[in-house]
Amino acid sequence: MDRFAPLIARRLASLPADAPWRGDAAFVERLGALAVASDFAMATLAAQPGLVERLHADNGIAAIPPPRLAVENRTDWPRLLRRHRQAESTRLAWRDVVAGDAVETILAGSSALAETCLRLALAALEGEFAERHGVVRDGDGVAQSLVVFGLGKLGGGELNFSSDIDLVYAYERDGESDGPRPLAAEDYFSRLGQRLAKLLDEVTADGFSHRVDLRLRPYGNAGRIAWSFAALEQYFQREGRDWERYAWQKARPVAGDPGAGERFLETLRPFVYRRYLDFGALAGLREMKAMIAAEVARKDMADDIKRGPGGIREIEFLAQALQLIRGGREAALRERRLLPALDALVAAGQVAPQVGVALAEAYRFLRTVENRLQMLRDAQVHRLPQGEEERARLATGMGFADWSGLLSALDARRERVAAEFNALLGQRRRDADAGELAGYWRALPAAGDARVLSDAGFEDATALDASLRDFVRAPGVHGLADAVRARLDRVAPSLLQASAASSQPDAALRRVLALLQNILRRSSYLALLDEQPAALARLVDVVARSGLLAERLTAHPLLLDELLDARLSGPLPQREELQAECAPAVAEADGDLERALHALNEKRQALGFRIALATLDGRQCAVDGSRQLAWLADAVVASVLRLAQAEVERAHGKLPSARFAVLGYGSLGGEELGFGSDLDLVFLFDADANAQSDGMRALDAPRWYARLAQKIVALLDTPTAGGRLYEVDVRLRPDGAKGLLVSSLASFSDYQRERAWTWEHQALVRARFVAGDASLGAAFEAIRAETLSKTRDAGKLAEEVSAMRKRMRAELDRSDAARFDLKQGEGGLVDLEFLLQFLVLRDAGSHAAWLMPRDTPGLLRALDDAGSLSNADALHEAHAALLDAGLRCTLDRRKRLLPWTEVPEAARSAISAAVRGAGLVFDAS
Repeated sequence: MDRFAPLIARRLASLPADAPWRGDAAFVERLGALAVASDFAMATLAAQPGLVERLHADNGIAAIPPPRLAVENRTDWPRLLRRHRQAESTRLAWRDVVAGDAVETILAGSSALAETCLRLALAALEGEFAERHGVVRDGDGVAQSLVVFGLGKLGGGELNFSSDIDLVYAYERDGESDGPRPLAAEDYFSRLGQRLAKLLDEVTADGFSHRVDLRLRPYGNAGRIAWSFAALEQYFQREGRDWERYAWQKARPVAGDPGAGERFLETLRPFVYRRYLDFGALAGLREMKAMIAAEVARKDMADDIKRGPGGIREIEFLAQALQLIRGGREAALRERRLLPALDALVAAGQVAPQVGVALAEAYRFLRTVENRLQMLRDAQVHRLPQGEEERARLATGMGFADWSGLLSALDARRERVAAEFNALLGQRRRDADAGELAGYWRALPAAGDARVLSDAGFEDATALDASLRDFVRAPGVHGLADAVRARLDRVAPSLLQASAASSQPDAALRRVLALLQNILRRSSYLALLDEQPAALARLVDVVARSGLLAERLTAHPLLLDELLDARLSGPLPQREELQAECAPAVAEADGDLERALHALNEKRQALGFRIALATLDGRQCAVDGSRQLAWLADAVVASVLRLAQAEVERAHGKLPSARFAVLGYGSLGGEELGFGSDLDLVFLFDADANAQSDGMRALDAPRWYARLAQKIVALLDTPTAGGRLYEVDVRLRPDGAKGLLVSSLASFSDYQRERAWTWEHQALVRARFVAGDASLGAAFEAIRAETLSKTRDAGKLAEEVSAMRKRMRAELDRSDAARFDLKQGEGGLVDLEFLLQFLVLRDAGSHAAWLMPRDTPGLLRALDDAGSLSNADALHEAHAALLDAGLRCTLDRRKRLLPWTEVPEAARSAISAAVRGAGLVFDAS
């Protein structure tokens, strides 16, 4: 600091010579550090010497109290605001340079200061306007207020030390003021906004309070000053541009009516954040960055730490890009502030932890340098100084011995930022020589030789060539915008090459073409495949191996997002997590039934797709996959029950002290659900005999719960844009199709005890409580346990079970001389289910532990523990093998029929041997 002794002495000489603080050597030394860092701060202390006493007293911890703007001091408003801004900015400079506060604290303080000045000025001006023009009221007489939105760094609460503030003025509804000189809302709020900007921005003898920039409003300087919410919303729907999405990403109401402002931002959210993975955002960000880069090059701004290579803007762009891509689907990423946004991106797996740490550290360092540059003379500068003295002052203030040390540290951080930025937003470069397939695609439809497809490995090259020509000739391709067609021309050759290299080239290409046809008008999905080669390769691999997933991707392109989900390769959600994933889809719909069903279906599709991919890739076994599909169905049914109950309660009121439960039978109950399986459901209720609902259209309990069950079935089967949730089968209820849709607990118990057939008791082995009142679920469990534990004649039971299985096989077994039916064939999955059901019905009275499991592996373990199976291990393996083969057939849209040569003979033999060993005869011979 010796080098700056003359400078420090001059600055201290401008302060009161006899002040008590001069006797505090440590404080004087700290003042010297401030003098080196900020001429502005020392000039403010000279003009407001009382500030020095405040800093000496509390080290600048307490914020400076804001001034009072009242009618009686109207002429002093500009001076009061400017002096307050200077004083508080000086306190922040002290906290930065001397006290060592974190840069994010200083940025938040600068933002809070701007908001305070805005609110003070607006409140004062509103009083003036009300006196002259009255208050604006809408058609219903409700008072309207100006809403001031802060965009950019003010919106993010990260304002620079000497930054301008980006504002947009709006108001909720049109109307007219009610004063002696009435004005229409637009005129009223435009004049108010102009006065507000002038009060803050105009340079007077006291300087300025805050520079105000209104150019981010629609149409910039050519647009109206203040906009109604309706006009803004219409503008963004029709004409909103990419850069406005980035600008409004950080928008926040900073003055006026904050509640109205937040309501508007919620309606604007779909404009900012798309519902799908929005890789189209990268192109817009590249364009913005290219414009900035051109300006940097043209004006020789390589030393600009904001806009230059590896500067602050690149960190902001990188975070914003990832937020815009995924924020529509992940609410945690909708963060205005950069550092919390980076944390959220790391938590979501979109930024590697070490990268997140490096970017956050670089951002803090760069923003500290930026603040120090600006606080030197309260100038909005971003370029590194050229003069030796200024460089030395900056380096010393930043804690470096000399300029070269600071520059070295700065360069290292900018290089890391530039590398990460270019990895995400650098222009995609594709191989200039993409091979003959690329040339073939470019020649279509007029030219091109089908032999290129044959040479690449496609079998039916002639038919595929015709399909490709038809595709290119189709109006949907012919009418594409130039930018979208350019994307298609980049993506299509890569898809051809990937399909040719896949396990089923012809099938892959046909399925890819169907998908392309469906996403041509959704440029964001083409952008995803263009920007993410890994997603393109993954897509072709998936559709080559799975006809079912290809169909789902084609019908619901939103599932393409799942190919890039960071959670895809991680552990799959368990039962509680699936419930937690589905529940918000209903809650966020806010009573809109159609919206809730659509959101729930999208969630079901996405989670089911993730489970299917894990099974297809062999990352989990078929038993785990089928169990997760059942848990997913449980979560969906529970959500639909809540929706249906709300609907019935709105129509007929509530039923006090009544209970309802949904039971799952069959593959749902046994937690062995397949892809695309329907749900076997049974409904129970329990209520007082005379119970009536309390609505205007009251119903007794049986009819009320019948309406509820009907509504559940209807909602599960309702077509939406995302398809149907599930098909439902209710024929396993007491008395089947002839019985009531909903059974009372008492009648269900009576039926199981007195009238149920043996096959119905078999079905009860796999039945379980799925959703509804847990106490009624427990009551069902008691009935089930009592029913299954009954003493039965073993011989008669064997005859009845065998007779039922013979009838089923005669009707349902599709095995023939060439193929084996994995489910219904001899030694197939149903044989194993019947065997286990027979053993439970025969011996559960002596083995209470057998009553707990519903799934096949659980039942096998229980029976094995009791010593009731001699070949339990072989049966476990048989079940897993057949279930896996069946699921893979379903995934590739093939019937569950395998050539005998592909059937695990050990599995069939183990099941058949166990059936015979139990005294059961399932074949007709």
